[in-house]
Amino acid sequence: MKQIQFIGLGLFAIALSVFITLPFGGSYEIDADEMKIVIKNPTHYRAMEDGLRNMVDKEYSSQWLMVRDYRLVQDVVNHQYESSRQWDQVIYVDYAFDLIKTAEKGVAKEYAGWLFLLVFILGPIGALLYILPQIKQLAGIKNDHVFHDSVSTRGWLGMLIGFLLIAFYIVLYWFPEYITNWVLLVDWLSVLMNGSTATQWFLYGFMYTIAIVVMGVRMLIKYRHSNYHMVRTVSVIFFQAAFAFTIPQVLSSLSLPSPDLKNMWPLDYSFFFDYRLNEMIQAGTIGYFMLGWGVLLFVIGVPLFTYFYGKRWYCSWVCGCGGLAETAGDPFRQLSNKKLAAWKLERWMVHGVLLLSVLMTAAVLFTFFSGESELFSLGSWYVSSYDVRGWYGFAIGSAFAGVIGTGFYPLLGNRVWCRFGCPLAAYLGIVQRFKSRFRITTNGGQCISCGNCSTYCEMGIDVRWYAQRGQNIVRSSCVGCGVCSSVCPRGVLKLESGVDDGSSRTEVKAILLGNEGIKLNL
Repeated sequence: MKQIQFIGLGLFAIALSVFITLPFGGSYEIDADEMKIVIKNPTHYRAMEDGLRNMVDKEYSSQWLMVRDYRLVQDVVNHQYESSRQWDQVIYVDYAFDLIKTAEKGVAKEYAGWLFLLVFILGPIGALLYILPQIKQLAGIKNDHVFHDSVSTRGWLGMLIGFLLIAFYIVLYWFPEYITNWVLLVDWLSVLMNGSTATQWFLYGFMYTIAIVVMGVRMLIKYRHSNYHMVRTVSVIFFQAAFAFTIPQVLSSLSLPSPDLKNMWPLDYSFFFDYRLNEMIQAGTIGYFMLGWGVLLFVIGVPLFTYFYGKRWYCSWVCGCGGLAETAGDPFRQLSNKKLAAWKLERWMVHGVLLLSVLMTAAVLFTFFSGESELFSLGSWYVSSYDVRGWYGFAIGSAFAGVIGTGFYPLLGNRVWCRFGCPLAAYLGIVQRFKSRFRITTNGGQCISCGNCSTYCEMGIDVRWYAQRGQNIVRSSCVGCGVCSSVCPRGVLKLESGVDDGSSRTEVKAILLGNEGIKLNL
C-alpha cells in the first residue's frame, strides 16, 4: 500500500509542477486578421488601430510584455477621450485575455491534449492512488493523525498550500490574461459541452468539480462508518457535478440562460442584476421559470426546508461552497477559531454582509425599474448603483468569497467564508436559530469533557461547553455536518428534529444521526 501511495503522490506532484509552471512558458504572436477577431467591437478597433498595428506580427517572449503593449495602446486612446470629455467613447472592455489566448504559439496550444491528460487525468488519478489505500485504516476522524501533519497544523506545507491557493484566486479574479495557458487545455471540453471556447470560469468550474469529486472519495473512505456522512458527501458531489457544472453548460449550448439552479440570492448576488434579468426575460417561458424558481427558492424554500431540517439541508448537502469546504477543506476543519471573540466578530460580519447584499440589490433593482443609476450626489461627486455592485463584487464576491474564503483554508479553517461572509448562511441561520425543529441534543451526564466535538467543529462552536451542561445546541452558525457526533466517544451528541415549541429543550420525535448511522425513534 505504501508503494501505491508513493506512486500516486509522485504522479500528483508531477501534474501539479507542470500546471504551476505552464503559464511561464510559450511565445506570443498575432496577425492582423486575428487582431480584428479579438477586438470584436469595430469602434474600439478603429480607435486603437494605429497602436495595434505595431503589435501585429511581432513575437513576444512572454504574455507580460504583450499585455503591457496592449494596455499602453488602450490607455493612450482612453486618455484622449477623457481629456476631451468624450465619456461615452471610453473603452472599458479589456481584451487582454482573448488577445493572449489567441496569440499563444507555445506548448500549451500545440500539446493541449497531452497536457490535459497529464494535469487533469493523471493528476487526479495520482491523488486517488494516494487516498484509496486509506481504506485499510480505521474509519473516523480520530485516526487520521491530523495533529502530526504539517499540512493541517499551519506547518510549512500548509503555509505553502495557502500561498498557492491565494495566488491562484488573485490571478483568476483579476489577472486571467496570465493563465490562458491553463484555459487552453480545456478548450476542447468547453466546445464539446457548450459550443464555445473556454473562459477562466469554465476552467475554474471544471477544477472545482474535480476537487470535490476526488476529495469526496477521501470523505467517503474516512467517514464510511456513518451513513449520514456517506449520503451527504454523495449529495454535494452530485449537486456540484450536475447542477453547478454540467447543466449550465448544456443550457449555454442551447443559447439559454445558464445559472447554477441550486444557487440562490443573496449568495448569488448578481441574480437581480439588469443583464441577468433581461437575459431571463428574453428567454421566454424557460427564462421566466428560472426567474420564478430563483425567487421561490429563497422566499419559500429557505424558510420551509430550514424549519424542518435546519441550514444543513443547504450548507452541508447542496451548496458548492459548503461542498468544497467539506471535501477539500476537511483536513483543515480543526483550525477554526473557537474563541468567544471570534464568535462575536462572526455575528457582526456575516449579518453585516447580509445587510450589504440587501442594500446593493435594492440599488440595482432601483436602476432596473427606474432607469436611473445615480443614488445620491455631493457636488460633482456621486455614487451610482453600478459603483455599489462593483464594490460589492470586488470586496465580497471576489476578495472575501474566493481569496480569503478558500485561500485561507490552511490558515483559518475550512469555513471562513461560511462563518464570516456568506449572506445566505446568515439568512439560513436566522431561520434556524428562531424557527426550526433542528438542533443538536446532548446528554450531559455522559460527557467526559474530552473536547473532540469542539476541536473538530468547523464552524468554531465550542460544542463541549453545551455538552457539559446538557444543553441542546441551537446555534445559527451550525451547518449540521454531524462530525461532532461522529467523534464523540460516548454518544453524547445527536442531530435531531424535534417538536417546535420555541424552546431549546424539546421532546425528541426523530433521531436522525448517531454513531450507528441514521435511524428513527418515533
